[in-house]
Amino acid sequence: MRRLQPSGAGPLAWCGILLATTVALYVFQHLLWLVLPFLFGLITYYVLHPPMQRLMFAGFSQEASANITAGVFSLLLSVALVFMLPRFAAHAVSAQETGTRYLQGGLALLDQTLRAMEGQSRFMREAHVADAVSSHIAAAGEGFAQERLPALAMALAAWMPSVLLAPFLAYFFLRDARRFQRFLARAVPNAYFERTLHLLYEVDRTTRAYFLGLMKLTALDAVCLAIGLWVIGLSSPLLLGLITAVLAWVPYVGSILGCVLVVMVAATDFPGTPWIAYAAVALFVAVRLLDDFVFMPLTIGRSLKMHPLITVLMIFVGGAVAGVAGLLLVLPVLGIVMVIGETVSIVASDPRLHARHAHARRLRWTSVTRDLD
Repeated sequence: MRRLQPSGAGPLAWCGILLATTVALYVFQHLLWLVLPFLFGLITYYVLHPPMQRLMFAGFSQEASANITAGVFSLLLSVALVFMLPRFAAHAVSAQETGTRYLQGGLALLDQTLRAMEGQSRFMREAHVADAVSSHIAAAGEGFAQERLPALAMALAAWMPSVLLAPFLAYFFLRDARRFQRFLARAVPNAYFERTLHLLYEVDRTTRAYFLGLMKLTALDAVCLAIGLWVIGLSSPLLLGLITAVLAWVPYVGSILGCVLVVMVAATDFPGTPWIAYAAVALFVAVRLLDDFVFMPLTIGRSLKMHPLITVLMIFVGGAVAGVAGLLLVLPVLGIVMVIGETVSIVASDPRLHARHAHARRLRWTSVTRDLD
């Protein structure tokens, strides 16, 4: 007799997946104080898991391997902070002055570009586009410095305690991940046990592949941008490449912010040569194309096997529902919900699993009522 094979997720299941992802993003927006430390803790866990696994293969227990790995990581992090904090404190005083200088350099480049365009366009010259844009930007910058900047600094200071939770979460993930998996598996009926183990494995594989792919993509972007900025002639190309690659974690918005940052630096360091800033824009466009067609399919694209239309649609939905946090979280949340939704759909549509569960319940009922007849 041929066994009935379970079908994959259908249109109804995919509607549930997209709806659940949207609801999760809306909830996460109001719990960012916990979601972001959990996210950073999860990234740290996946980075530290391979060395911990090597210690376990060498004969150490999971708890001892977790303690050694977390201890070495904490020691390296403390040493790095000891060397970096004095340098950071030395530059903190001049940070506002440096930021203002770079902003003025970027505005000067924008004004120069608009006036050059006015020289080629009669419509723009008669509309006084350069003067109008300069006045609006000056008014917006003054309002930001007086109203938004102090509030932003206070918000960043308030976020620091919650971010410090990330190393503690990563340690407990390393030490107790298997215990948590066994705890979840024990709560599932025996007929669905295999599917539950498969679900836990797929969720772990998807999140691991996504975050490790994100780290690889960040490294590739940072190297490509650093080499390009070094060829152009900008100062501190590696630092600028790393900052812009990390900003690219937020789809589209982060890449635009990174490009604007580099253009401001180029316009300030080379005020008389605007072609350097234009070359930086061309570099970002080239790296963006490499991301879309080469790097991302080789890294993140292999972990989240989704249609590009769904990916782009959910990025816009995540931005509309939860803002910048939605843009940052939409892809990993969608990947996890997709795995859960597809597994639940397969379980719900598999008559063999339902028959096994019903048979197990009848056997259990017969066993507990045998001596009552």
